Amino acid sequence: EKGYETGEHAPGLKLGGCGAYKAAHHIIKTHAKVWHSYNTTWRREQRGMVGISLTSGWGEPVDPHSQTDRDAAERYIQFHLGWFANPIYRGDYPEVMKNYVGKKSAQQGLGTSRLPTFSVQEKTYIKGTSDFLGIGHFTTRYVLQKTFPFLQVSSYHTDPDLAELVDPNWPAPGPKWLYSVPWGFRRLLNFIKTQYGNPLIYVTENGVSETMQCSQLCDEWRIQYLKGYINEILKALNDGVNVKGYTAWSLLDKFEWNKGFSERFGLYHIDFKNKNKPRYPKASVDYYKKIISANGFPNPREVMS
Repeated sequence: EKGYETGEHAPGLKLGGCGAYKAAHHIIKTHAKVWHSYNTTWRREQRGMVGISLTSGWGEPVDPHSQTDRDAAERYIQFHLGWFANPIYRGDYPEVMKNYVGKKSAQQGLGTSRLPTFSVQEKTYIKGTSDFLGIGHFTTRYVLQKTFPFLQVSSYHTDPDLAELVDPNWPAPGPKWLYSVPWGFRRLLNFIKTQYGNPLIYVTENGVSETMQCSQLCDEWRIQYLKGYINEILKALNDGVNVKGYTAWSLLDKFEWNKGFSERFGLYHIDFKNKNKPRYPKASVDYYKKIISANGFPNPREVMS
């Protein structure tokens, strides 16, 4: 979406309304080809697994008693996670995506939907091509219905007819988009369980950044973030969600897309101005070490079941 719709990221193409959908379509088909290639050629000998890693926030209805808000929150998840997971686990794009993009394409006078279609053979070929689901998750949004006026130039952002809100009380230690909302993770994991037949899940990315330029080694907010989110994964495990592993994002401060070195997700602070790039452990390193060595919380009384 950022590479082919808005042009913020490489390759910087602004193919509004169709670029992101085309790119995703190719990703899904090539993913399936890789899975089948491994399945037929190497699996018997190596006994490995091939999955896909998808990043998604959680969308919570502003008013849980409002059907329109609940529908909008459902669209939020389907336009993020479902866009890729639905073809892989259920054989096609989510119905709500097909309906909304198709309807808006027709309003624009286009002969076909901006959302590409899979042939019957492709649907069969793609369905079931994941031995596990990798999940990257960082934050949550409140979602409500928002109808955009008829636009001659539609986009991935306006297609689902929704608006995203945040609670000003949510902690936001790093960039503007990343609010700490641990309970959203449990809901996302349970959604995956019910929607996709309780697949094997590995959490491939979960963490928080800081945007301060100084050496900020006392990252108490990162400790609270990790504690909150890992605790919600434990609750999801108790709900019967099949989570097998967890990866904190990330070990080191690094080059972060178009933010460069200004946004720091690392457990280790890197001095990028020094040619040797020395590494300094933040307070979260000691905390995370304890979680790893205990395979759980060092002090279980700190967290709620």
